[in-house]
Amino acid sequence: MLVFGEENQGGFVWSLRLTLDGPGADPTVWFRECDESAIAEQEPLSGFLLQFSLFEASMGADYVAHSLQLTARQTDRLTEDLLPVPLRPFWPAAPTRFYTAPGLVLHVTDEGGDNGFGAWAGATHRSALTPLADAVEWEHFDG
Repeated sequence: MLVFGEENQGGFVWSLRLTLDGPGADPTVWFRECDESAIAEQEPLSGFLLQFSLFEASMGADYVAHSLQLTARQTDRLTEDLLPVPLRPFWPAAPTRFYTAPGLVLHVTDEGGDNGFGAWAGATHRSALTPLADAVEWEHFDG
């Protein structure tokens, strides 16, 4: 396996399986947490890289909002006016879906359980967060 991505605290890695023929045109990405067995990401490398970029855009934006204990109903309300990114869930450990609007990227992570959803929005300007202000109770909101 060729590790090409590592979580900043060393908790998990992403890698590609190398063969004598190389990794292929659009290879499977493998996720491995600590010493667990590797699990295939649902998207091949091309889709994975789009998802990874969206994840980083939402997490690293200048203006963010996050709430980490949402119900399914709350996440539905939060995302109803956003455009879903048409890819299968990212990150096998906690399936994550992406939504966009002009100047905004939001990801919703399913951690399981009754209040098992987390949402994190990143925006290029605080006004892009404004439509989300009353959708849920935010733990942090830069809008």
